[in-house]
Amino acid sequence: MDSVFLRIRQVSKTYFSHGKPFKEALKKVSFDIQTGEVLGLLGVNGAGKTTLSSILASLHPPTSGDLLWGGQSIYKNLFQFRKKIGYCPQNPNVEKHFSLEENLITIGKCYGLSSERVKERVNILLQQFQLQPYAKANVSQLSGGYRQRFLIARALVHEPAFVILDEPTVGLDPHIRREMWEVIKGLHLQNVTVLLTTHYLDEAESLSDRVCLIHDGIIRTIDTPDNLKRYHQKNNLEEVFLKFVDDPTSAIFNSVSVEHDV
Repeated sequence: MDSVFLRIRQVSKTYFSHGKPFKEALKKVSFDIQTGEVLGLLGVNGAGKTTLSSILASLHPPTSGDLLWGGQSIYKNLFQFRKKIGYCPQNPNVEKHFSLEENLITIGKCYGLSSERVKERVNILLQQFQLQPYAKANVSQLSGGYRQRFLIARALVHEPAFVILDEPTVGLDPHIRREMWEVIKGLHLQNVTVLLTTHYLDEAESLSDRVCLIHDGIIRTIDTPDNLKRYHQKNNLEEVFLKFVDDPTSAIFNSVSVEHDV
């Protein structure tokens, strides 16, 4: 199996208004996502995290550049690539008139699962996320913690190889956050590749094999939490990140295992 799941090559994204560019959200981003790793994506608001996540999820095309999967552009076989992706966005679109069970079944069938297999997967996920008592309820009846459990379960119905979690624990109570951590650790044990966008630095440090620091649409550093702490002589990832926020364009954040196009 290729150790690289996805190669991001020179990806840029410019947003236009009335035919004129008004924001360059990503600027020639290049790096590799390793098969089975949890990659934490960190940056201040507006750094380009959500734009990058949405491009990796194939929801929006880049303005230029490419994503390579299995050595080929994902756009040559987008249908097959999308079958490998589970996406849990910050602001998901949920069918409010469907029960949790109906939502999960519908998603499974959209991904081509047979009726038998989709029922099996839904039962497994309802049990795994302790959602059985709410199977017939709709999303509006759930607390924040159970709503987030459902959204992650929805992203996993079709057993994706690559899961993109965009702020999956934002606004959750600390003990619920830790429960979500266990879910992500479980995905890691199953060799599922995970992109984790988060503002919680303890979360990124605990869960990530590597972290990617992005600022102003540019990848500044990709390395393991331990290497970053050692290099910058800090006690934890939060201290490293605060140093990064204070001076994100410093050369010291371009010198630690940054991956360039090849």
